[in-house]
Amino acid sequence: MKDVNKAKQRIEELRETINYHNYRYYVLDSPEISDAEYDELMRELRQLEAEHPELVTSDSPTQRIGAPPVEAFGVVEHPQPLLSLTNAFSYEELAAWHKRVSNLLGGRQFDLVCEPKIDGLAVALTYVDGLLVTGATRGDGYRGEDITQNLRTIRSIPLSVPREAPPRFEVRGEVYFPKAGFKKLNEKRAKEGLPLFANPRNAAAGSVRQLDSSITAKRPLDIFIYALGWAERKTVPDTHWEIMQYLKSLSFKINPNIALCRSLDETEKYYQNWVESRENFPYEADGMVVKVNPIALQQELGTVAHEPRWAVAYKFPAIQGTTRLIDIGINVGRTGSLNPYAILEPVRVGGVVISSAALHNEEDIHRKDIRIGDWVVVQRAGEVIPEIVEPVVSRRTGKEKIFSMPSRCPVCGSEVIKPQGEAMHRCTNTACPSQALEKIKHFVSRGAMDIDGVGEKLCQALFEAGLVKDAADLYSLTKEQLLSLERMADKIVSNVLNSIKGSKKRPLARVIFALGILHVGEQYAELLAETFNSIDDLAKASKEELSDLPSIGPKIAESIVTFFRQEGNRQIIEKLEKDKVKLKRKKVKKAKHKELPLAGLEFVLTGKLESFSRSEAEAKIKALGGKAGSDVTRKTSYVVVGADPGFKLAKAEKLGIKTLSESEFLDFLDQATGKS
Repeated sequence: MKDVNKAKQRIEELRETINYHNYRYYVLDSPEISDAEYDELMRELRQLEAEHPELVTSDSPTQRIGAPPVEAFGVVEHPQPLLSLTNAFSYEELAAWHKRVSNLLGGRQFDLVCEPKIDGLAVALTYVDGLLVTGATRGDGYRGEDITQNLRTIRSIPLSVPREAPPRFEVRGEVYFPKAGFKKLNEKRAKEGLPLFANPRNAAAGSVRQLDSSITAKRPLDIFIYALGWAERKTVPDTHWEIMQYLKSLSFKINPNIALCRSLDETEKYYQNWVESRENFPYEADGMVVKVNPIALQQELGTVAHEPRWAVAYKFPAIQGTTRLIDIGINVGRTGSLNPYAILEPVRVGGVVISSAALHNEEDIHRKDIRIGDWVVVQRAGEVIPEIVEPVVSRRTGKEKIFSMPSRCPVCGSEVIKPQGEAMHRCTNTACPSQALEKIKHFVSRGAMDIDGVGEKLCQALFEAGLVKDAADLYSLTKEQLLSLERMADKIVSNVLNSIKGSKKRPLARVIFALGILHVGEQYAELLAETFNSIDDLAKASKEELSDLPSIGPKIAESIVTFFRQEGNRQIIEKLEKDKVKLKRKKVKKAKHKELPLAGLEFVLTGKLESFSRSEAEAKIKALGGKAGSDVTRKTSYVVVGADPGFKLAKAEKLGIKTLSESEFLDFLDQATGKS
């Protein structure tokens, strides 16, 4: 009796907690916990109810499918329920599901259909006599919200279908927000001072549940159809795989990554392939949906506890979690920037224990309203540095502290300033030890001098041992000095010295980038190397000369001039020259460049081009003497506009810069090369 009472108490606690999170997730679109943590709560409740069936009640979260519809919209009754799926979190659980299904079918063999489980909003689309008449959310599985007008704005949803379609039928799909569009939306909301969406699923849900459909129309929503709900007076294929191909023939958008698997092992291989490369999806996916292929077997298997026996959601390892922000630390970068980072209570996310995360800058911290002591949502995607998505405001106690940047450098104690127009605070001491070490790390990195074998750990060991005080000292290292360090054997030392020697032949653009001049990235380094024949010529350039270059404004020009004024930087360049690092390039007669058809013109690309990639387009522009700019300024000659253009189009319109469609751009290139 004691065990039953204990189980009853825990079940009641779990139900209350899950109902609360259901409300925040489905109704408020403001979750407090990650999907993985929610799944764990549901799993515990299911287990306890399975052990104590007498404690199951009709209002338990396990006895429902979703959340009730919001009454601001009309309500749609689903002729056939939109069921939720049971979850499998490991191969063992998937195999157990497969074994149960096989046993229920008396050992009969069956194929499986797999496709990514999109993290979006499930909808049902009803067509009558070839026309879309109703679009509804899942709701509680039996009744959903009528969002027809909003769904009609999504261009991948056909408003009409071919005559060969059934006279009345329903398809089911997942509306989602592409990653690129989600990023742009949040950037826009940040500029407008609006709260940010926590993730693409929230953005999708918030977008299709607008009472004003014109707001929905402005957002780049998309959909994948994943099933035929029902159909009247029409014979349809008898397997799920064939049905999906049939729906595709009716102009519905089907996920191109859907696969027909002949066995459980084949399914596992398919799943593992996407576990390793899921970041390549242009949308968020939290697992794979695995379905029994023959429709007759699906009908025979039926449902249990509001879930189909014939399908399972095979979930990916979690990439989000919630934990407490203990403190905010500061790193000092190579340009003197003070970079805040989160110190977290360790939390396991995606199979990795995370104890720190990126925070970008003070403005970003305040924009997200992140406070020391907050519970926060942490996200890890692939190999990317973990970041804090948002604070869980509802869990605040009032003891949290608002963060402010220190007025003194935490490494050297020098004054910290925030230059006008910049987001970063900076240490004013160019001799700051932290800056010196970070500059060395940057110098050896890929894209810069790319010195193989000299990574961050070796840079730090060399710096701490006093063997390297700046990047140029790398070229004076001896075998004996390297052997004096821990874990440095003869072969490793030889490889390191050969890599350092080989880097002397890097082209001028790489050297300019490797110097770590503030605001000068790889693209600007290429431009400077094309304009000046040597580091010496660049060092002598005036602010006015530099400002005249395409895309180089007064801010970047001032940064370059300031860099070469500093005695320490000039000494580094002198040492590089002495060590015969390539600081010049072959001279190019400028007259020839001026004769090219696009000489003097600067183009900025925005949106997706169909004829070629962005890098290919930029290469064509440069080959014809033009410049490919990264931002729209008053020096920009033309903005080339592809599909789904970003904020650069609005900026071009504001500045009165001429725009070219892709076809106009192609005509422009043809005219320039004399093809038309």
